[in-house]
Amino acid sequence: MGANEMNQPDQKKTVLLVDDAPANIQVVNAILKDTYKIRIATNGAKALELAKATPPPDLILLDVMMPEMDGYEVCSRLKIEPLTRDIPVIFLTGQTEIEEETRGFEVGAVDYIHKPFSPAVVMARVQTHLVLRGIREQLTLQLQAIQKELETARQIQLSILPAVVPRLEGLDIAARYIPMTSVAGDFYDFIVVDENRVGILIADVSGHGMPAALIASMLKIAFAAQVPHADDPAQVLSGLNQALCGKFEYHFVTAAYVFVDMTKGTLTYAGAGHPPMLIWGASSPGVRDVEENGLFLGKFPWATYTSVQLDLGANDWCLLYTDGIPETMNHSEVEFGTERFREYLAADQSSSADQLADHLLEELSRWAARGPGEELDDDITVVAIHTHRVKSNSALEA
Repeated sequence: MGANEMNQPDQKKTVLLVDDAPANIQVVNAILKDTYKIRIATNGAKALELAKATPPPDLILLDVMMPEMDGYEVCSRLKIEPLTRDIPVIFLTGQTEIEEETRGFEVGAVDYIHKPFSPAVVMARVQTHLVLRGIREQLTLQLQAIQKELETARQIQLSILPAVVPRLEGLDIAARYIPMTSVAGDFYDFIVVDENRVGILIADVSGHGMPAALIASMLKIAFAAQVPHADDPAQVLSGLNQALCGKFEYHFVTAAYVFVDMTKGTLTYAGAGHPPMLIWGASSPGVRDVEENGLFLGKFPWATYTSVQLDLGANDWCLLYTDGIPETMNHSEVEFGTERFREYLAADQSSSADQLADHLLEELSRWAARGPGEELDDDITVVAIHTHRVKSNSALEA
C-alpha cells in the first residue's frame, strides 16, 4: 500500500433507506447521515432501481409495510438478482411477531430494527452488518485466491503424470487417475527400457491435499533416478525408499512396481505396503492376489524389498490400484470391498485395458452414487495391463 493510499480517509459507505413514511425517513437519516452516504426510496420499485445503481449500496434498510410492493417482495427480488443478492438487508418494522420475523429471514434479511427507532440500536446494527459484509467479501477474495492457487497446483501435478501410456507389441496398458480434491497423493509413472520392456510404478501418499501432492512430486524425481536398474523391482523400491527417507515427518508412501519383459513373457513384482496386484486370465483361473510386500516408503532407511516373478500368457490381465477403489463407500457407508472388487473383475468382459479401466470406474461411480460436486472418499488410481497374442512373440503363445 502506497503512502498516498494510506493518507486517504476511508470512503463513506452507502446506505439505501427505503420507507414510505417521511417521519421515519427523517429520523433514520438524522441518525446516519454524518457517518454514511444515504440514498432514499419511498417505494419498492424505486428501491429496486437504486439498488442496481452504480456504485450499489453497501447496505439496505427496508421498511416491511409499504403499499403496492411490501418489503418481503422487495427483499425477495433483491436476492434473486446477481447484482444485488449480496447486499445485506435490514428490515425496519413495528411488528414483533415471531412469524413475521421468521418470514423476513426466510426471504434473505440479515436483521431487524424495530420501531420506534433507538439511535444507538440503528447505528450499532448498521455498523455491525457493514463490518460483517466487509469480512465476507475479504474471505471471498481469499477463497478465490486459494482456489486459483489450487488450480495452478492441480495443473502442475497433472503435468508430472505421464502424458501417454507406453505402447509395446503384445502389451496393452491403460491408466486412470481421479483425485479426491484438486490435488492428491496418488501417483503413477513408467520407465520404458526398450520396445519390449517397461517398468510400471503406482504409489499412494498418506493423507490428502497439498502435502500429499508435494510428496507425490518428489516421487517423480526419485523414480527417474531408478532407470539404471529398472528391471529389478526390489532395487527400484529400495532406491525410492532411500530417496524419500528423512524428507517428511508425518507421511509415508505405499507403492508397487512391476517390470514386464515381453521377450521373456515375464512379469516381476515388488510392493511396499501396497494393496496386492490382481491377476487373472488364461494362465490364472480366477482373480488372485500377487503380494510381495516390504515396509512402506519414506520411514525406515534400513527397509529391504524382495520381488516375485510370474509367467505371462496370452490374454492375461493384471491390475495395479490404490486403496481408494476397495474403500469407496456407498450412501449406507458400505465399502465396495475386496471381494466385490474381485467378483467384478472376474465377470468383466472388457476386450482392452482402456475398456476395463473405464468400466471399473463406472461401476465405482454407480456404487458410490455421488452427486455433482460431492467428493470421493479417497484418491483413485488404477493401471490395467492386458497381454494379447502376438505371432512373432513365442513367449506369449498359448
